[in-house]
Amino acid sequence: MPTLLLSQRHSPDSITMWRAALHEDWDVERIRGYEIDPGLAAKAPVLYGETLLADALAEPLGLAFLEPTADWLPRLPEAHRKRTIRLATLADARALTAPAFVKPPDEKWFAAGVYATGAAIEVAEGMEDTYPVLISELVSFEVEYRFFVLDRAIAAGSIYIRGGAIARSGEGEWPAEPADTAAATSFLEAVLKDPAVEVPAAVVVDVGRTRDRGWAVVEANPAWASGLCDADPLRVLAVLRRATVARAALLADDQRWVRGATR
Repeated sequence: MPTLLLSQRHSPDSITMWRAALHEDWDVERIRGYEIDPGLAAKAPVLYGETLLADALAEPLGLAFLEPTADWLPRLPEAHRKRTIRLATLADARALTAPAFVKPPDEKWFAAGVYATGAAIEVAEGMEDTYPVLISELVSFEVEYRFFVLDRAIAAGSIYIRGGAIARSGEGEWPAEPADTAAATSFLEAVLKDPAVEVPAAVVVDVGRTRDRGWAVVEANPAWASGLCDADPLRVLAVLRRATVARAALLADDQRWVRGATR
């Protein structure tokens, strides 16, 4: 059976996935520190954790982790993203003189958000001007959904954000309008059926309803490092399993989506 690898941080999502793995008779290991036991490679490891943990596990366990490329969103057909987005550099972002939404495509080295000018961007010490960033035209999302995708089909998902805030209630529920859920699902299914859209075999895609442009893709992220919201954790396990690949077993179609690969 597979072994779910979790970080030492006991977050609500990691506890949920721990319970789901035990329900499916998987083994579970919490990685304490970054001295990795090479013996874990023989236990069919599957990751659910932060990017730093992924980077620590990759070499000693001979693993590859699938994730969207930094330019995935700008390359997506405009009909699916409904706004102008470009992959640029931190220097480009700092030179902005008009409001824009700016975010790092990978690590959270600065806070993603709307910046009146580039001078307002505060970054971690040591970041180079060549660091990639995404610069987006401003749009307003009224509601957002998160979907775990496996082989171009929705495996699990739920509402994520409503009115700019996490959609979880004080009671821990994730209330959603059935019409919004149906519309979000239908929209993403159409995106995934478009042959012009390239995606990893396992990925998370967020979609949202804009105020004046209809439904649009918000972003894509690695499944193994994404929050669950109210997604069915048993279905998420299958996505995580496909997103963690022994390097010796990588398919040709996986190569471009491997974290850290030269692209």
